[in-house]
Amino acid sequence: MKDVSFGQYYPVSSFVHKVDPRLKILFLIAFITAIFVASNFYGLAVCAGVLVLVIACSRVPVGKILRAVRGVLFLVVFTAALNVLFYNGDEVYWEGPAVYWEWKVFRVTQAGIMFSAFLVTRLILLVICSSMLTYTTTPVALTDGIESLLTPLKWIRFPVHELALIMSIALRFIPILMDETERIKNAQKARGADFESGGLIKKVRAIVPVLIPLLLSAFRRADELGDAMDARCYAGSKRRTKYKKLRFTWRDLLGFLLGAGMVTGVVLLRVYLGAPI
Repeated sequence: MKDVSFGQYYPVSSFVHKVDPRLKILFLIAFITAIFVASNFYGLAVCAGVLVLVIACSRVPVGKILRAVRGVLFLVVFTAALNVLFYNGDEVYWEGPAVYWEWKVFRVTQAGIMFSAFLVTRLILLVICSSMLTYTTTPVALTDGIESLLTPLKWIRFPVHELALIMSIALRFIPILMDETERIKNAQKARGADFESGGLIKKVRAIVPVLIPLLLSAFRRADELGDAMDARCYAGSKRRTKYKKLRFTWRDLLGFLLGAGMVTGVVLLRVYLGAPI
């Protein structure tokens, strides 16, 4: 669970940290759109180049960024294995046989390897960019950004502020629950609990002494948070003012131009180079 990066904020002064949270959310949406619009490695290379530039301007350590990928490593390997073994294309991308190995429904082909590499690259870029949003934006700023972007929904009496607050609290509780899980697990190990040996059934049973205290702790923290909000007379979005008001600056203009250029480049590469991977 230490590899989970979502909800973790890395406090440092950088260009990306100072960008308006609304623009960062829109940039993430544009990045995800560009990733799925890209139909070849050239399009993904454009997205990767933009992401490298963002990482360089954020001053977030590369080790923390790679930790985000390590957290979904099982999903990456599983996705790659499925596509390598079950992809049925017969395209040839380099010199050599189109089919390397075949047995019943399983086939390892050049097309399968290329398609698997394409999907894995897309997944890794998606995870890293999503992690960069939480690394460079505080939960409070995310709440303000989401609420500001969803302001038009207030016209239909949609609880925008409450939704943004729920999302912010959920993100903030991820690292807290991670630390709580590690603490409970160490306490159970000190009492003689074994989480490593045995088969699958035994390991599942060994998790029960961790899950029950974790759930009780989560409910206790939620109750304490509710009491603290009541003690401060929190009343949702009724007549609330903001200490810090969001304003677009020249940094946001540069970020907008970068995102627009990325999407435009990916679309042009798709149009002119076609869909082949």
